[in-house]
Amino acid sequence: MKSEIIRNIEKKLQCKIVSSRSVGGGCINDAQTITTSDNRQYFLKMNLNSANDMFFKEANGLLELKKASAIRVPEVILVDTNFILLEQINTGRKSKTFDEDFGRSFANLHQFTSEHFGFYEDNYIGSTPQKNIPDNDEKNNWIKFYFNKRLLFQYKLLEKNGYADSAIKRRISLLENKIENILEGSENIPSLLHGDLWSGNYLVDENGNACLIDPAVYYGNREADLAMTKLFGGFSSVFYKSYQEVFPLPDGYEYRENIYKLYHIMNHLNLFGGGYYHQTISLMDYYL
Repeated sequence: MKSEIIRNIEKKLQCKIVSSRSVGGGCINDAQTITTSDNRQYFLKMNLNSANDMFFKEANGLLELKKASAIRVPEVILVDTNFILLEQINTGRKSKTFDEDFGRSFANLHQFTSEHFGFYEDNYIGSTPQKNIPDNDEKNNWIKFYFNKRLLFQYKLLEKNGYADSAIKRRISLLENKIENILEGSENIPSLLHGDLWSGNYLVDENGNACLIDPAVYYGNREADLAMTKLFGGFSSVFYKSYQEVFPLPDGYEYRENIYKLYHIMNHLNLFGGGYYHQTISLMDYYL
């Protein structure tokens, strides 16, 4: 099957692939840098077992991020059921002002907005489906959208996967009753979000600047994007200071961070199992 993918790419590029080099592609995909007979390089991700639309959704997310003209994203060259071929981003060292520039650029990304919350299509957060198409009462109501399409959807997956014990069931019910108070003071503005930004989902390009990869794009409250950046190591204080200078956050955002972290930790519980159970409980208990 991989040989068929290679032949397909060669046919569309109208040249031969003369070499390939495996690179880190996370835990889901087979990732390679390929070189063609006309001496061009590309980044190739393949997955023979992925959902048929996964790479198409990734491509659409990258194209959406590109519309904001705020942060570099790789060009989409080709996409099909089992692969995506992207511009090769040659990595370099961070510039002296990397964190400051990245924070400012991320703030600029969030100033690119839409009329409604969600997105024109559902996509994926990792390999988990992410529901983006809003119901009518969610299009202009961030709190309803976030609870229904993010927390409640993950909870239903926890039930399906056998992780929603009585402790989690009781807590999600309590959170539903308190969600309006928890998110009181939030902006009701649909900002363009990367959706899954942590230290593993950006590159440092050859000029020392940030390049975004592996998005889970939708339009939502920007605090949700920033909360994700504080998981799994977080970003530098300079990044957040620069962000605030360009696009200050409303009061209370620090209190609201854990409710946004909860979505991603519930997703990790669904994807990777019980190691994330106690963190899920802890984030819920923060508000109870």
